[in-house]
Amino acid sequence: MAIIDVTVIPVGTETPSVSKYVASVQKVLKEYADEGKIRYQLTPMNTIIEGELSVLFEVAQAIHEQPFKEGLQRVCTSIRIDDRRDISRKMEEKVEKVNKLLNEQM
Repeated sequence: MAIIDVTVIPVGTETPSVSKYVASVQKVLKEYADEGKIRYQLTPMNTIIEGELSVLFEVAQAIHEQPFKEGLQRVCTSIRIDDRRDISRKMEEKVEKVNKLLNEQM
């Protein structure tokens, strides 16, 4: 199981706001999640997606393509991959582990 951090940046939009493109990307992610292929979490700056690495590459391409389907001519997408193979850990567990360590230090 891997986790990716993805930021899709639509370029050349009519206004500075890109929330409508973010919403359309989230709809694509929901379809994958409803099929049980991924789990995801929207943050103010990006989206975290969890699943099998081959599926995550497919998902990354699908969400990169979404703004093009809406008429844009340029999209920049940034992807970071966390692929740990010695243990399986969900995104929430990673945060819980850090919070536990912080609480122990206080």
